[in-house]
Amino acid sequence: MAAKISYADVEVGTELPAQSFPVTRATLVQYAGASGDFNPIHWNEKFATEVGLPDVIAHGMFTMAEAVRVVTDWAGDPGAVVEYGVRFTKPVVVPNDEKGALIEVSGKVAAKLDDNRVQVDVTAMSEGQKVLSMSRAVVQLS
Repeated sequence: MAAKISYADVEVGTELPAQSFPVTRATLVQYAGASGDFNPIHWNEKFATEVGLPDVIAHGMFTMAEAVRVVTDWAGDPGAVVEYGVRFTKPVVVPNDEKGALIEVSGKVAAKLDDNRVQVDVTAMSEGQKVLSMSRAVVQLS
């Protein structure tokens, strides 16, 4: 597979389609099973509040993975992402209700690089707060 986006068709400032990703307690349990990360701050409200958190929080790596989906969906190939990094700013708090939390993600081409690569800056928000900072991906375009 290869990226479906052509380097020639992209300019600095090109905005990627924004997406929203719901997160429920069930989502966190599924992720814990898949990742092997059963830290109780991700599923046990009593434990999470005892260690000073406002409630159960989403796994940082889960949040990071959801955010990069905006980039992989835009590129049309997950393998087109050749670098990706973030700083964790705030946790995604996931209440124990049918609604859960929402991670709202947008992205913008910040730079055109050599070899048909672009830098995409990603913004991930939950409850009006930025949950990731310095979230950047380098994408190999066609």
